[in-house]
Amino acid sequence: MRVLAGDIGGTHARLALVEVRGTQARVLQEQQFHSRDFPGLGALVQRFQATLRLEPERACFGVAGPVIDGHYRGTNLPWTIEERELGAAIGIAQTRLINDFAAVGHGLPLLGPDDVETLQRGTRAERGAIAVIGAGTGLGEGFLVWDGARYRVQPSEGGHVSFAARDDFEWGLLRALGGEFGHVSYERVASGPGLVRIYHYLAASGYAPERAAVREELDRGDPGEVIVRHALNDSDPLCARALDAFISVLGAQAGNLALTVSALGGVYLAGGIAPRIVGRLTAGPFLSSFTSKGRLSSVLARIPVHVVVNPRVGLLGAAAAGQP
Repeated sequence: MRVLAGDIGGTHARLALVEVRGTQARVLQEQQFHSRDFPGLGALVQRFQATLRLEPERACFGVAGPVIDGHYRGTNLPWTIEERELGAAIGIAQTRLINDFAAVGHGLPLLGPDDVETLQRGTRAERGAIAVIGAGTGLGEGFLVWDGARYRVQPSEGGHVSFAARDDFEWGLLRALGGEFGHVSYERVASGPGLVRIYHYLAASGYAPERAAVREELDRGDPGEVIVRHALNDSDPLCARALDAFISVLGAQAGNLALTVSALGGVYLAGGIAPRIVGRLTAGPFLSSFTSKGRLSSVLARIPVHVVVNPRVGLLGAAAAGQP
């Protein structure tokens, strides 16, 4: 079956024509767009359809944010989408909208051993719940539970739960962001924009002098990419501290999610940032924050933790979810 699949984020949108047969998926055509270049998903999909050599039979799109009764209103993207209206606009009656991290969950069974990197081997509980979490423009979450016959994918908006400070630094960050946003969610901190907010807070609080050259780079390009590059190259202490603080918060929230859904089947990190910083996740504070849960720390230390390094996981998952 040919499915027109989409992985629609707040910054980038990937579209592909995917041939799906059970747990096998093959990408026939693929293209990436800037989400905000389009007034809505319909116009974006129509642009891609004009290039297709084969007709899709169904369509399914993973979108960043909650999908309720086929209706989507973006949190990091100013779009409103209604499933039936979208299907009519693109000429595919069997069109489905799902949460983007639900799409990641559907994509996990399609991954091979080269598509993941292991941070913590742990001991997987057969048929135990599985958690997925990932930072990009926002902070996505989801989970899979065994229903007695197969895994069922459940979306989550856990990235919007209240950020819980754990030390003096995070209390200061929470107060600073609270003055700007009112409610401070984990997404405000553990996301691409959150990494930039951490950097600016560290600079304002005098952790280290902000180098003029780095400041100019931040103004010219993607600030998150600039911070990550300098941190990984150890070429700027402020960037390195910002990335470590980001990783620590991401690890803490991944551990929170693992406990919330009892993810004894494993935790998978997806999204745009984690695959780029695998080495830092392994050597940095991620696992110590993940497992630092008081009396249940030993439980977290036994949970397998993996990073999904295949950037197509959301596309493949959307295609799998588009099957009848």
